[in-house]
This record gives sequence, C-alpha cells and structure tokens, in this order.
Amino acid sequence: MARDFYKYIDDNPIIAAINDLDKIKEVMNSPCKIVFLLVGDILNIEEVVKKLKKENKLVYVHIDLIGGFSKDILALKYLNNTIMPDGIITTKSNLIKAAKELKIFTIQRLFILDSLALTSGINSINSIRPDAVEILPGIMPKIIKEIRREAKIPVIAGGLIKDKVDVINSLNSGAIGISTSNERVWYM
Repeated sequence: MARDFYKYIDDNPIIAAINDLDKIKEVMNSPCKIVFLLVGDILNIEEVVKKLKKENKLVYVHIDLIGGFSKDILALKYLNNTIMPDGIITTKSNLIKAAKELKIFTIQRLFILDSLALTSGINSINSIRPDAVEILPGIMPKIIKEIRREAKIPVIAGGLIKDKVDVINSLNSGAIGISTSNERVWYM
C-alpha cells in the first residue's frame, strides 16, 4: 500500500479532501488520484470507499471524523477488514500505533498552532513513526521544512490551501503532497 501511495502522489501531488458527500462525483471525475475521506458514517462509509476505489482512487479514511465508530483497535480491524480503505488518517497517536501493528498505512494529522504544538508534534512523529504526516494549516513553508528535517517523515500540507502559489510554496518547502477540499486546486 505504501508503494501505491508514493507512486500516486508522485504522479499528482494534489489530494482531494472530501468534507461533503455531495462532492463524491466531482472527486471521482477529478484528476486527483488520492482521496482523504473526512466525512461519512458507519452506514455509508463502505459504499463511498467502494465507489472511489472503483474509479482507481486511493482512499484514506479519517477515522476520527467518521460517525458511529469507536476510536479503538476493534474499529480499526473492522475498517481494515470490511471497508478496506488504503489507509487511515487520525490525530490520535494510540490509533496510529495500533494501525501500524495491523499493517495499515497511517497518516498522522497534526494541527500546528504554536511552538508547543510543533515540538509536541515532532516528538510524537519521532516516537510513533507514521507512514506520513499531514500538517494543518498547510501554508507554513518554514514549519514544513522543520518537520521534514526533524522527523524525516513525508509531509502533506493541508488546510487553507487556496491557490497555485500556496501549492507551489508548500511543495517547494518539502511537502510531498497537498490535501484540499478546494475543488479549484484539484485541477492545478
């Protein structure tokens, strides 16, 4: 799974982040090859993942945001064995650790609000070693460089990416990809 993620992101570094199920069709028709699913619930998640995968999209489910799942190893096992996304996204270090033990591709989402959050985030990354880290907001080139340097983990920039300049700045700072719900950016 990791090999596919890095191949797809190398082909197109823009990741479609879905925060509204009404945008599924737009995502399926977009040039984005990777999808971050930030919405859904236990009743519809399987169908959504299947639709996206049918269109040859890699799908990473943000387990913290999916309704009806507890945030534990049993939910991870069910998600992995039944719904079969390509990986998970979470802010919770304990879920990253459990998912890694289950051989699930992991993306740790970090909100970098101040220097304490930055230090804490780098320490968490170095301790847990997710497959990739998504930092929000993604419009912080200096922070992207610092996390790449300190943690040596692939960085995805997400949040507040509004235009081509934001994309270029984030990529030039060392991000391997950009996650965004902004449909205009999906086509850049």
